[in-house]
Amino acid sequence: MEGHNLVKNTLDQIPQANSNAKHIIGLVKEGGRITGYQLSDKSIISKPDAVSMAKQGQIAGVGIAHRGDTEYLKSIPNGSENDNLGNLPAVSPESQS
Repeated sequence: MEGHNLVKNTLDQIPQANSNAKHIIGLVKEGGRITGYQLSDKSIISKPDAVSMAKQGQIAGVGIAHRGDTEYLKSIPNGSENDNLGNLPAVSPESQS
């Protein structure tokens, strides 16, 4: 459990998700880097939009972290590896609605 707390300490923010918050089900990658996310409603959003939505409680299960001046999403540890962002499938940005 101590490892979970350590990871939570690396998050800048853990927003409270709304009851109708979406979940991230896929990663949009370009050149190996995450550039966006596919949500549970099948929509695809950019990384900055995802951070903004998470801050507003519109995406569940994630916290906000930063590297340099760039904010990004990280999974909130819950004891399961299956729903970690890094374990989600890559999706094609062309599948945008």
